[in-house]
Amino acid sequence: MHESPVIILGGFHLDLSAILMLLVSMLIVFVVCRLAVANLSVENPSKMQNFMEWVVEFVQGIVGSSMSSKKGKPFISLGLTLILFIFVSNLLGLPLGVITEAHQQETIFGQVIEATRGLAGGEHAEILWWKSPTADVSVTAGLALVVFVLMNYLGLKNNRKHYLKHFVEPFAVFLPLNIIENLSKPIALALRLYANIFAGEVLISVILKLGFIGIPFMGIWQAFSIFVGGLQAYIFTILTMVYISQYAIHEEEAH
Repeated sequence: MHESPVIILGGFHLDLSAILMLLVSMLIVFVVCRLAVANLSVENPSKMQNFMEWVVEFVQGIVGSSMSSKKGKPFISLGLTLILFIFVSNLLGLPLGVITEAHQQETIFGQVIEATRGLAGGEHAEILWWKSPTADVSVTAGLALVVFVLMNYLGLKNNRKHYLKHFVEPFAVFLPLNIIENLSKPIALALRLYANIFAGEVLISVILKLGFIGIPFMGIWQAFSIFVGGLQAYIFTILTMVYISQYAIHEEEAH
């Protein structure tokens, strides 16, 4: 496996490849959205406008499957942000990889990168700069943490009685289990997304080592990886809406 370029700032270990790819993902999503609304037209909409309208309608369907349209309207922008960002992030590691070779230690931005740890002989290392951000568990954990904080905050703010009551349902003895269930939701979100994308990139690296023999397999796997990337973005988004509807929407309005 390739090493990641890591620097230490204030006691935090920062993966430069993850930070770089997060910035690239945000830039791509911003550019796509900006192009989609650059020349809005009712009579002659552009292809980008039609594409974005389709995405918005798709997200509205995701939100509508978890809550009423009236209650779900404020969360459409959240769903749109999640599905676009995660989908783009999932696919970034597919087209190419940017790898540099390091000997002993490399100094980048004034910080020493230990690149030889865990490699046979410790003579050199391959440092991976380009990968899917969601192939890093810290990134998926960050996304899941945002969802976790949001769903509990909205539950306390909008539906406090039902939110607190559900922890002791059907009986008070189930309080520990309900708390564990609540805490397990962001963990499941983070690990599901990370495991699928990371496993895909590991398989790609294995196929690349096959040389010319792996070319047909690479084409097949690339196509399948696009499907997996879209599916995982969809799953993360719809589970986010389901969790929000469970906590933030009144019981009689949820469906």
